[in-house]
Amino acid sequence: MSRAERPPLPDSATAEHGAPLVSADSPRNRLAEAVRRISDVLVGRPLEDPELSAAADAVTGVADDLERAAGPGKAPRGMPDHLGHPQDFFPTSPVLGYSNPVAPPVDVWAARGEDGRPELAGRAFFGYPYEGPPTCVHGGVIAELFDEMLGSVTILAGRPGMTGTLTVRYRRPTPLLTPLDLVARLTRVERRKIFAWGGIYHAGELTAEAEGIFIEVRTDRMLDILTTNAKGAQGDVVDAQLQEFVDRGGEILGVDGPPPG
Repeated sequence: MSRAERPPLPDSATAEHGAPLVSADSPRNRLAEAVRRISDVLVGRPLEDPELSAAADAVTGVADDLERAAGPGKAPRGMPDHLGHPQDFFPTSPVLGYSNPVAPPVDVWAARGEDGRPELAGRAFFGYPYEGPPTCVHGGVIAELFDEMLGSVTILAGRPGMTGTLTVRYRRPTPLLTPLDLVARLTRVERRKIFAWGGIYHAGELTAEAEGIFIEVRTDRMLDILTTNAKGAQGDVVDAQLQEFVDRGGEILGVDGPPPG
């Protein structure tokens, strides 16, 4: 099921927070959505060899054309320099990125908890590519979703950090092909440690929850991570935007502390 075919988001989410800028009908997003549809039918629907062979030839041709057309280096991650819609934070994320075809079909938006503090709310609808035990969402997919949700809520709260530990509790099997409700919130801060909690609900029942400890990363440490990983990579891992970040000495959201305002 594509994003357009999934159950609509709650009116409060769309009216109050709007749609993420990265969900615009761009060529990159349209192509990513088409690849998701291919993955869904390839993994979960019966197909005969002649149809599969013809599709493989066609898709291989498209892949060849894109590889020839691609420019040098790495495409930018698109990290913003200000807080906006949570799904604009990392548009190429393998978990929440609209332009990444391996990202599961998840929509999130900013919300407020009963105490008035920022929360992350969302809706997910996992198709066949995300199946683990029969009829259930794969536990590893649930874990990566929690990692991204809890990390995003630390950004919303103005205390971004990198994952230190993530503890997932699987309360009951999370079902496939059904709407799921998501929530994440920051629970407390202890110096450089940021604590967050998240939950996945099906029809009001908690199916899984997670607690994470995120660590605020100093600018010099982030620069060290980037340069070390770039030296050991067998390909381009630093795009032009990240290189500018290195050249500026680390002035970017998520490294130097809370954004203004």
